[in-house]
Amino acid sequence: MARSPALTGILLALGGTLVFSVNDVTMKYLSDGYALHQLTLIRSLVGMAVVLAVIGYSGTGLAQLLTLRPREHLARVLIVLVSNLTYFVGLSALPLADAAAVAYISPLAVTALSVPFLGERVGPRRWAAVIVGLVGVIVMLRPGAGVIQPAALLVLTSALLYASGNLMTRRMGGTESAMTLAFYVHLGFILLSLGIGLWLGDGHLASDRPLLGFLVRPWIWPPAEDWPLLIATGLSVAIGGLMMTQAYRITEVGLLAPFEYVGMPLAIFWGLVVFGTWPDSTAWWGIALICGAGLYVVWREAVRQRETT
Repeated sequence: MARSPALTGILLALGGTLVFSVNDVTMKYLSDGYALHQLTLIRSLVGMAVVLAVIGYSGTGLAQLLTLRPREHLARVLIVLVSNLTYFVGLSALPLADAAAVAYISPLAVTALSVPFLGERVGPRRWAAVIVGLVGVIVMLRPGAGVIQPAALLVLTSALLYASGNLMTRRMGGTESAMTLAFYVHLGFILLSLGIGLWLGDGHLASDRPLLGFLVRPWIWPPAEDWPLLIATGLSVAIGGLMMTQAYRITEVGLLAPFEYVGMPLAIFWGLVVFGTWPDSTAWWGIALICGAGLYVVWREAVRQRETT
């Protein structure tokens, strides 16, 4: 029996989220010793090698990289680039679970933005879930403490851009393959990180400030023990990126996005095992609101599907 596109997309989103969790934990682990643009270059070179290998074994080969939508590819690449940069800078300064919780406003943003951008219908219950998720983000930002964490705002910016990138993936999926979409993103990362490395790689603007330091610290030659982590980061972003791209190509975003919440318990697990961190009581309230809102959307979608069959 043929598997439905919706089920295939959900399975790909779940698998991609699991694989991406490896990328998050390794990038955070390595962020104390490397510049972000150096990590990005190594990660993207490994990712590009994977994509080119898959393209080489495919029937159409490099011909599938030809496109009639170069401007849309450029816009999507820029959105993904800025989304990644803001996320990993914020992640370097936040506990992994806190960063993941704020980032998971993205599926709710996808749900909301799918109305004006894709013409998909979102009912009042989904809108209520979006509002609850926004309340959860406000809790995670901790405005009552007197200071809104800049790192959390960077992650929030990343989440909104990530939602926009997924919407573009969905809109472009009719003519562009997952390989084509992934190739141009990796190419963009390679060109950007090389350019920044040529400018800042000598460390002439190095800073002791945590967030700024991650951006401007000098390049170093990685020791042997770091190479497995660097390669794992590249493999995870390549494989996870292909899975997520294909998922958003073939499946309605309002249905698909909430299944990314499987990454939340993974973030808590990695944070505890690798970094020895555990969410505090305020963070747990925010996590509950954000993830609860997303999971409610999943439940409502299941009910709606049963009612229409």
